[in-house]
Amino acid sequence: MSWGESLLWTVSPYVTLVVFVGGLIWRYKYDKFGWTTRSSQLYESTLLRVASPLFHYALLFVIVGHVTGLLIPIGWTNAIGVSNDAYHVNALLWGGLAGLATLVALVLLIWRRRANGPVFMATTVNDKVMYAVLAAAIVSGVVTTAAGYAPTEVSYRTTVAPWFRGVFALQPDVVAMGAASGLYKVHTLIGMVLFVLFPFSRLVHALSAPLGYLFRPYIVYRSRSETARQRPARVRVRQNRPL
Repeated sequence: MSWGESLLWTVSPYVTLVVFVGGLIWRYKYDKFGWTTRSSQLYESTLLRVASPLFHYALLFVIVGHVTGLLIPIGWTNAIGVSNDAYHVNALLWGGLAGLATLVALVLLIWRRRANGPVFMATTVNDKVMYAVLAAAIVSGVVTTAAGYAPTEVSYRTTVAPWFRGVFALQPDVVAMGAASGLYKVHTLIGMVLFVLFPFSRLVHALSAPLGYLFRPYIVYRSRSETARQRPARVRVRQNRPL
């Protein structure tokens, strides 16, 4: 591994983390009212009702797959009786389906924004950059998943995963990352770019949760007729004024 590549896999993850965390703090402090998806449902809802749930649910499976694949060592899965081959088959099946579903949903969302005039006018430059990087991350992920199970391909569980876990231990395994294929490296770099853009794009809404809704008091609604029946009748008393 060259000196430049070693420096890349040592420095870039921490730059990404600093920008990600710092960007979230800045966004929440100075742009709290912009912490939203800027919904365009009023402009078009037919295609959105199909593409949006498909994208979110499929992306959830993709995230779960990344978390389990990167954070769980091979020794742990072997200890519970899941062989490496069985793990890869399941990851290829479910990860491939989730990746394809996410890609189809993203294509529908991009088509909706380009084909619908009002939605396209509401699309900012920030949105276009975000969609481009997100599409690159998903496409590279699908290609990497399909190519990563070739007999001659080095597994990401012995290359990218140890490096990823080492980042949080302040000891990134650059040697293991250097042994990864070019596809894994490209996908990792695109993923870090996506995390850098995350706090400054509409993707930030993924960290929002309506927790206050669970604890707010009930709102009681009454009809006008019921309110009028419960209201006491007013008695008007005529006052005699002195001449």
